[in-house]
Amino acid sequence: MAISRRINRLGSGVFHRNDIRKQAYRLERTSRSLPPLLDLSLGSTDILPPDSVLDVIKENIHNPESTSYCLHSGTRPLREAVSAWAVKRFGINVDPETEVLILVGSQEGTAHLPIAVMNPGEKGLILDPSYPSHRGGLVLADAQVERLRLKEEDGWKPDFFKLTKSQLDELKIIVFGFPHNPTSQVGDQSWLDAAMKCGLDHKVVIAHDNPYVDLSLEGQSPALLQCDGWREWGIEFFSFSKAWCLGGFRLAFAIGASNLISALRQVKSVVDFNQSVALQMGAIEALSSYASWPNHIVDIYRQRRDRTINALSGLGWEIPIPSMAMYLWMPLPNWAKSRGWNDERLSADLLNQTGIALTPGSGFGIGGTNWLRLALVRPADDLEAAAALIRPWWNAYS
Repeated sequence: MAISRRINRLGSGVFHRNDIRKQAYRLERTSRSLPPLLDLSLGSTDILPPDSVLDVIKENIHNPESTSYCLHSGTRPLREAVSAWAVKRFGINVDPETEVLILVGSQEGTAHLPIAVMNPGEKGLILDPSYPSHRGGLVLADAQVERLRLKEEDGWKPDFFKLTKSQLDELKIIVFGFPHNPTSQVGDQSWLDAAMKCGLDHKVVIAHDNPYVDLSLEGQSPALLQCDGWREWGIEFFSFSKAWCLGGFRLAFAIGASNLISALRQVKSVVDFNQSVALQMGAIEALSSYASWPNHIVDIYRQRRDRTINALSGLGWEIPIPSMAMYLWMPLPNWAKSRGWNDERLSADLLNQTGIALTPGSGFGIGGTNWLRLALVRPADDLEAAAALIRPWWNAYS
């Protein structure tokens, strides 16, 4: 069977490779005395959403509208709730009809936007490392992928001003996000201001992926909506998955320039309908009654971060303190480097020997090579127990 060049360019993806490894480990447990799988490779939290959000979903699930297709016009109540939230959260008025679009997860939006705004062969810029859908969307649009390398010694700061005028003039889109996944850095508003200035000066679409906007542990999360010019060349993606713990429901939205929202809506019209009205009612409840809910879970993640770093430092694993909730961005230990291991080898061996699944950093780009991402998606006691499981494996090699 002939497979498209786009699919060959996409590759298998880090989460797909990890899924295969985890399934193999589950099967092997049946024949060996192995610990249960502890999956810390995905940002899929164990924290439950507000009870009343689930209650609203349950109350509406038997509504005939909830079992019917929902076209764009049917999302108007949720788009109005998003508009009201934007006023409370950012002090910005947005038009729910022309500047808001409901998404099946923010990942869907970042992956489909390049198809909406790019022609084959045009250039798009991503950060390296970056979330896989940022590159994936460009590949699916048959675009040329350019990368802006992030470095630890620079605090993972993107220097958009290092791009030359000719480089910027050749770009059609810049896709990035702060707070940043995978480096777990909150970032700074000035970084987004710099990107938006590039967009305005060189007519480049600035697409900002912001599902972690309410999950800052240190400092203030930046937002594209606080930049001058977003109504001309900007679009920002938000999600219910992280801040309201609704990842499995795939609820998200975009706020942006009306022409970008319209173009993305056209793509979605041939790709999917929208989520059930029951789920949308739950999202409205989250925005209207639980806008401050993220403050509650931030405290939980801060405790998990601190206790896990303390436990791992007892092994001799020196881990930078992240300013964003949910993840630790962990350098490859020196003993692993001296053995010639890379992040893929270490994460595979760690899973096979201890049952603990992490994500190899190279899956987020060359800039993530020799780093690993640990998701703080289990209670602090479990995370400390994971460090205890790692100890004999660590001692055997180090």
